[in-house]
Amino acid sequence: MAELRALPRGGRGTHRVVPGAPLFGCAPVTRRRAAGPRSQEIVAREQRHIAPGLQSYALYSGLAMARATGCTLIDEDGNQYIDFLAGIGVGSIGHCHPRYVEALKRQVERLTFGSFTTETRARFLELVATTTPAGLTRIQLFSGGAEAVEAALRLAKAATGKHEVIGFWGGFHGKTGGVLGLLGSEFKHHLGPFLPGQHLSPYADCYRCPLKLRYPECGIACAEYLRDVIRYQTGGEIAAILVEPIQGTAGNVIPPEGFLKAVQTIARDHDALLIVDEMLTGFGRTGSMWGCDHDGVVPDVMTIGKGMGGGFPVSGVVSTDEITARKPWSNPSASSSSYGGNPLAAAAGLAALEVILEEGLVKNAERVGRVMLAGLEALKEKYRCVGDVRGKGLMLGVELVQDRQTKEPLGKAVAQALYQECLRRGLVVMAYSHAIRINPPLVITEDTALEGLAVLDEA
Repeated sequence: MAELRALPRGGRGTHRVVPGAPLFGCAPVTRRRAAGPRSQEIVAREQRHIAPGLQSYALYSGLAMARATGCTLIDEDGNQYIDFLAGIGVGSIGHCHPRYVEALKRQVERLTFGSFTTETRARFLELVATTTPAGLTRIQLFSGGAEAVEAALRLAKAATGKHEVIGFWGGFHGKTGGVLGLLGSEFKHHLGPFLPGQHLSPYADCYRCPLKLRYPECGIACAEYLRDVIRYQTGGEIAAILVEPIQGTAGNVIPPEGFLKAVQTIARDHDALLIVDEMLTGFGRTGSMWGCDHDGVVPDVMTIGKGMGGGFPVSGVVSTDEITARKPWSNPSASSSSYGGNPLAAAAGLAALEVILEEGLVKNAERVGRVMLAGLEALKEKYRCVGDVRGKGLMLGVELVQDRQTKEPLGKAVAQALYQECLRRGLVVMAYSHAIRINPPLVITEDTALEGLAVLDEA
């Protein structure tokens, strides 16, 4: 076996991959029960009333959480877990950051709802505008991701006078009726018919190339395929192309350099707006402030959220003066939301963004992400069931396969067993399907990251 970079806890050196041996120099983590009696009792009570459809990671865990701090979750039975999930990317600054807690405490004693201007919201918008790509300084606030994406689509239709939108295979932009047709996965099965004028094109998933080609010899053929989608599947009235810089729900799939730039060129060629969905990738998650930064792309519109609120429901649409001035989107109340930019949301967003910027979390994501990616590469060397690992910053993915040659995904039952083993050993990570997603809080330290990888190794 080839020599790998050392990944012991708190240090670096060399490490030879030995079957069955730990990779990360960590002592075995104490084995825990699947769920303690207190968790079981609370979950049973909730299940008597909550409708089916809870988030998979919560449902499969069987756990009731009591409190959390930083990158540590604590359940109702006192068991502790390293958090490699961050609420699917919303917990950018970790759990219960002191500055965040104090900001919300102050705000809840002053003003809690309404759309009136507040000093806090003005400061929040000013700060967001200092981080966005050039020219994108107009921001409208919402609460959820799908709400913001639907608003961005309305904006594109208003700005272009056209109505068709193209998304991508594997894409995810929420589950509301206005975006269902743009989901490139089975989420939308049996929920049609969908809105007219919504089309899909292959995404640049190089591990599972939809065109059965190989990068870089393919010349990013999937981008050129997009031209054929426009030519043969649409009515030529393209208002927008909607794309994620990295596809999160598909398994943190990272396209090759040049893909996003090629998509932008095609949008320009058809006088369509490029909408980049930065819900998961924005605010430092990828080791850069924005996912589109990695390809040097300045979109026409961005949708933002998740990590922006530090756990509080905050989302937004970001664009230029010229685009946001178009009617009817710019008419009074036409782009508003009952909860969008409310005083609590603004306070949460301001506090979270101040922490991200002042505590250097973008750089931390890049640094710790490199360490974690090296650790995942070591796991790939050790286990034949690991077909692919990838990552930018603290947005990492692992593909589990039955066979590396055929790339047949690992069975769901085996993946869910892995998830349970991780929980028993004290790690919360999205490991219940063949595509493992790792999105820890941006405050995670190298030691904690390596400890979590040691648990994954053991599991």
